[in-house]
Amino acid sequence: MQIISITPNNLDHEHICCAIGNDKENTRRTQTKKDWLKGRFAEGLVFKRLDARGKVFIEYMPIERVWKPLVGQNFMVINCLWVSGQFKGQGYSKQLLQECLTNARAAGMDGVAVVTSSKVKPFLTDKKFYLNQGFATVDTAPPYFELLALRFKLDAPAPRFAEHIKTGSTHIDKKGFTFVFSNQCPFMEDYGGRIYAEMAQKQGFETQVIHLKNYAAAQRYGSPFGTFGLWFDGIFQFHELMTEAKFEQFLDSIQ
Repeated sequence: MQIISITPNNLDHEHICCAIGNDKENTRRTQTKKDWLKGRFAEGLVFKRLDARGKVFIEYMPIERVWKPLVGQNFMVINCLWVSGQFKGQGYSKQLLQECLTNARAAGMDGVAVVTSSKVKPFLTDKKFYLNQGFATVDTAPPYFELLALRFKLDAPAPRFAEHIKTGSTHIDKKGFTFVFSNQCPFMEDYGGRIYAEMAQKQGFETQVIHLKNYAAAQRYGSPFGTFGLWFDGIFQFHELMTEAKFEQFLDSIQ
């Protein structure tokens, strides 16, 4: 099997891995992701996947237009590298990463960066994988985020988290819950933008939803994960997409 690129020319008839079911719900969710991708290709986003029906893909884009609160120049940033199910353990993660490294070098970039975490967290590739491929930690941000980079030029300035993320002085200070999401993930409009907020409202919490529509807003309001972030009384809580039952338990813990 080979790695293929998803482009504006084939996007409409290719699957994009994240939601590959044929039911109406997954079809609708997939379309939100595809609509998001259509606006990002011109910004330098690259989406590559295995030519198979499964969740085996990598997505990356230049740091200047990345949908995360990162600061830097001339680095490529990996949004997501995901290999799941029967495809694990076959070297596809390394192969997909190599695609990114090759593209970044060909574009004359100074390196590649990725957001991970100090401990294994859902939806964030284990940092050990990147460390084994030559990446090194260049910055951290509370409560558990780490920024790793592989520099092609050792004297190149390292990318970093935006200062407001590192100090905790975010632009989100509303009382109650603030849900921040983008359509970079096909599930976030339902969960991050509606379901979680409705559940919190039913328990009497004040809520605010911020739907990120461009990279400038994502760099200002987004979490280091980028796709989703939850704040309570202005303090970051987590980036995780979780089941409704688990989120209900979280709400109970806040009471």
